[in-house]
Amino acid sequence: MNKNEIKGGMKEAAGKAQKEFGKAVGSPGNQIEGGMKEVAGKVQKEAGKMQDDVRKQRKEADKAADRRGF
Repeated sequence: MNKNEIKGGMKEAAGKAQKEFGKAVGSPGNQIEGGMKEVAGKVQKEAGKMQDDVRKQRKEADKAADRRGF
């Protein structure tokens, strides 16, 4: 897990809370802004997962190259 996954998860949760708050008080502005934050958080979290996957694949490729003598 890296910082993008953590920050994205926090942003997603904050956006969801703001969206629900907007629904509760009847504020379309808060609903929209919260929804946008929620989506941005999901994107950031997924980007962090992709970073981890790339690092893992790179590490495995380096190990394979070492075994072959490259």
